[in-house]
Amino acid sequence: MDIPLPKRPWYVRHRGRLFAGAGALMLIVALVLTTLRPKTLRLAADSLSISEVTQAEFTEYVNADGVLQPIRTVRVGAVEAGTVSEIVAEEGAMVHAGDTLIVLTNPELEQQIADQRAAFARLLRTQQEKALEMKQKRITIRQQTLQTTYELTRLEKQYRLDQEEFRMGIKSRAELDLAEAEYQYRHRSAELQLESLRSDSALATLHAESTQSELADEQQRLRRTEARLADLVVRAPCDGQLSNINAVPGQKIGSGSEVGEIKIMDRFRLASSLNEYYIDKLAVGQLATVTYGDALYPLRISRIVPEVKDHAFGVDLVFTDSMPANARIGKGYQAKIEFSASEPAVVIPKGNFYAFTGGQWVFKITGDGHTAVRVPITIGRQNPVSYEIIDGLSVGDRVITSGYDSFGDAKEIRIK
Repeated sequence: MDIPLPKRPWYVRHRGRLFAGAGALMLIVALVLTTLRPKTLRLAADSLSISEVTQAEFTEYVNADGVLQPIRTVRVGAVEAGTVSEIVAEEGAMVHAGDTLIVLTNPELEQQIADQRAAFARLLRTQQEKALEMKQKRITIRQQTLQTTYELTRLEKQYRLDQEEFRMGIKSRAELDLAEAEYQYRHRSAELQLESLRSDSALATLHAESTQSELADEQQRLRRTEARLADLVVRAPCDGQLSNINAVPGQKIGSGSEVGEIKIMDRFRLASSLNEYYIDKLAVGQLATVTYGDALYPLRISRIVPEVKDHAFGVDLVFTDSMPANARIGKGYQAKIEFSASEPAVVIPKGNFYAFTGGQWVFKITGDGHTAVRVPITIGRQNPVSYEIIDGLSVGDRVITSGYDSFGDAKEIRIK
């Protein structure tokens, strides 16, 4: 006979499931706690650069690496087109203003000049012939004027004689009236002839002046064309060192084409390039120095190129006094450009951390010396060796200044 067994409690019947659920809940809680806890990275102390925050004299400046260049480079161009006949000056030679550099030939220009010379010679002959004609015509006009004047004088005398004879009774009134009418006619005719002669003389003078002006214009055109022939010789526009000759014998050169350069060698400039961070801090005329050997050489900024390329812009500096004795074109120097006077400030050494954080935060070593945590900071000015700390750190604090690229998103560093 079967005996009925008492029913077990539910927690006994489902104890396996309860144990499994409790274990899963504990695992989830552990994962949540791990996620919420700051991520910690363990690193060896010898793999880090740790620097101390100090108070020191701070000067904002930048070191500008530059290359010595001539103060000015003058482009040499061909005024006239032509074919290179001869290269007289060698590249690298010192030349003086007016020295012959390159000789060109241009047969078309030479033929044009020859044609203009022939045309001028023909015009000159024509002008000389016209001048002779004008001279002869002036003589004729003077003769005619003299004859007409004489005739007027003779008529006046004859008329006075006729009047005297009338008073003496030798001539009648009718004869006097006839003589007077003839005198008035001939007198008026002579005056008209003199007026015509004066007009002819003025016209002859005008023709002579016009011919002379035409001849002068043609002569001026010929001189200008002949001057172009002189431009077939390319000459140095100034004193300096000839460089970058880009012409060879037989090469055709166009008008205005560049055929070389002349470097002005009496003064030099230091051509440099700086990060765009400094573009608003620089101004033309700002002073700088170059230390070479045991001497300090002063400079000033002569030009700032406003265009930024690849996060950098160009700066030219010129020596304001003496230069290093061994200065040579292409030699490199480092100029120190100061932006402020020296003054006390809280500083830390420069480090690679800035490239990762942008100067917004840094890992600061805590009191035990084995842990570093993120702290926000404010960086002010900077120079090639240190940053000025405005806020976030105090004198005596220690920070990690080496690069953070391998730290990932770690919020805490354990230093072994």
